[in-house]
Amino acid sequence: MAKVGIVGKYGIRYGASLWKMVKKIEISQHAKYTCSFCGRTKMKRRAVGIWHCGSCMKTVAGGCLLSGRMEHSKLNIPEPRI
Repeated sequence: MAKVGIVGKYGIRYGASLWKMVKKIEISQHAKYTCSFCGRTKMKRRAVGIWHCGSCMKTVAGGCLLSGRMEHSKLNIPEPRI
């Protein structure tokens, strides 16, 4: 049995290429992110576009799969050379 991880619930259905896409999305959905208000890693997705911090109890709307403000913080953008 292959180690399929979170997409094992789909069994033999849908094919491996779709599993790989869904696996990437579902891992990012269930992950915890750094809150932009308090700085703790407690921001979780509650529903489509709703993100909630368990530490400071702030709720942020925006971003369907991955919040826009979280997405930009995860990008590795190099500093411009002067």
